[in-house]
Amino acid sequence: MKRLLLLFVSVLVLAACAPAATPQPTSPPMPTATPIPPTATPAPQTIVDIAVADGRFTTLVKAVQAAGLVETLKSEGPFTVFAPTDEAFAKLPKETLESLLKPENKDQLIKVLTYHVVAGKVLAADVIGLSEAQTVAGEPIAIKVEGDKVFINDARVILTDIEASNGIIHVIDAVILPPSMMAEAKKDIVDIAVEDGRFTTLVEAVQAAGLVETLKSEGPFTVFAPTDEAFAKLPEGTLEALLKPENKQQLTDILLYHVLPGKVMASEVKDGLIADTALGTSVFFKVDMGKAYINEAQIIITDIEASNGVIHVIDAVILPKDIVDTAVFNKFNTLVAAVQAAGLVETLKSEGPFTVFAPTDEAFAKLPAGTLENLLKPANKKQLTDILLYHVVSSRVLAEDVVKLERAETVLGKPVTIKIQDGKVYVNEAQVVLTDIKTTNGVIHVIDTVILPPR
Repeated sequence: MKRLLLLFVSVLVLAACAPAATPQPTSPPMPTATPIPPTATPAPQTIVDIAVADGRFTTLVKAVQAAGLVETLKSEGPFTVFAPTDEAFAKLPKETLESLLKPENKDQLIKVLTYHVVAGKVLAADVIGLSEAQTVAGEPIAIKVEGDKVFINDARVILTDIEASNGIIHVIDAVILPPSMMAEAKKDIVDIAVEDGRFTTLVEAVQAAGLVETLKSEGPFTVFAPTDEAFAKLPEGTLEALLKPENKQQLTDILLYHVLPGKVMASEVKDGLIADTALGTSVFFKVDMGKAYINEAQIIITDIEASNGVIHVIDAVILPKDIVDTAVFNKFNTLVAAVQAAGLVETLKSEGPFTVFAPTDEAFAKLPAGTLENLLKPANKKQLTDILLYHVVSSRVLAEDVVKLERAETVLGKPVTIKIQDGKVYVNEAQVVLTDIKTTNGVIHVIDTVILPPR
């Protein structure tokens, strides 16, 4: 430090003694480049790396590890993997997955997993041009396109073209099983419910109702299966009462209300769908915020396939509805308020059967201003009752029978006229906009106008 200081002083002295120099223009100092550290290039991720990091494939990763396929699926490849999500694995009966993960069933697990793998890199654009593809398991998968949806066997492709260093991943919503295993292992609806472990109450109820042989028959059937937790939500004492021999018919009706004839996969369920159950009455489907519902129950697991149909799991027991219950559930708010004001609730909840031409809320809104308010007053109860009874026929008349009629006698004792015009059906001046909502005590046809009895 002292040397630097002496040197600095010497320079100053010499500068002071030197003759003045003519100032010369000087160039600004060149900026000094700041060295940039080299950026590390992320290592390419293999199919296994992506599955582990993603978070949606924890069961698949666990299965790959149990099968000893990690190194294979981290190797050069390339491979195309149709990857089931955790939700897809959850559709399998609980005991099936647990059994596959046991060391003694390793060969079977390998067969299942390699059935989801195709050698080579097949992008989505190429997949849709194929009708089938050979898997590493040695058995082919079927590929079909329905509109904008692509299916691998019965599994829907829900996400495509996740690229990896050694191939590509397409995500599917169900585990697919090799045909050879399906032929050996596919169980019927009852067998699956018995072995699953989540449906002990349902199984007990099916046995008590004498429906075991029915649900083991050829079918096909679609069963909306309440879990044990769903049955536990029933009011205290309800289940115990239903299981008594004297209530067998009521129990049977409730169980058949959870069954649709035919095989209805989740992809076929649409918002607003109305379907007839094995009981002969209607159930109502809603899709809201990505969740599907049947009546008040949420469908929590879908497409558990059986040899004689399919099971969808629901979180509540659904109960058959009469005309009043159906009107309340489907938000015929004004009609329900009018029925209550007229004192007709018990009548329309009785055995019947009845056919109700039910005006929507919009139909009531077409009435002249103040009319509805006046009708709902206690002083006008008789007039309101007459109007409502003019919408009711005292028998169960389905749409196919309605169109054959020219008139129908109402409970009021005055007939309505029925006509078909330009392919549309009218009751008096009201158009029938929806037909055959079947209830435990009759049927509802929806109309777009309130019909008034002749004076």
